[in-house]
Amino acid sequence: MRPLPRLPLRFLLALLVAALVAGCGFHLRGSGSGQLPYKTMHIALPETAEVRIWLERYIKATGDTQLVDDPKAADAVFQQLADNRQKTILSVNAQGRVREYRMQLNYSFRLVDGKGREIVAPNRIALSRDISFDDSSVLTKDIEEGLLWRDMNNDLVNQIMRRLSLTKPKDPEQEDD
Repeated sequence: MRPLPRLPLRFLLALLVAALVAGCGFHLRGSGSGQLPYKTMHIALPETAEVRIWLERYIKATGDTQLVDDPKAADAVFQQLADNRQKTILSVNAQGRVREYRMQLNYSFRLVDGKGREIVAPNRIALSRDISFDDSSVLTKDIEEGLLWRDMNNDLVNQIMRRLSLTKPKDPEQEDD
């Protein structure tokens, strides 16, 4: 008598693993998350603003929301309330030279509809990163600092998108003033 081939056993095992992963609600980080519940959106920031550029990329890549130029024609208008970035000295060595900096980003925003009614109350996001400093490698540390600011921008936009994707659009007939 010939033994059964291992292929059906491997197939069953792979099927079982797939069923377990699907059953637990697992999904890839980029899939499905970040979809906005609005058909149209306007970003009330200058075209060259970094946050606007990143938001536009995420919105175009993650869903069916169309970006419009006219805020009155939009279901939702993203408004920046504050964008404060600062670099402060965190520690110094025995000679009084800087050893570490703290980079801080404080950002707040809100979402209103085309008529200016608030959809999402002001939200505040605070991010910080610490960076060591060495006088002998100033150029390298400048590049590292630039990369950290970029990483913080990416993190900021991810948090904004998560918060906006959780909002529920208001029924336009419910609030006709």
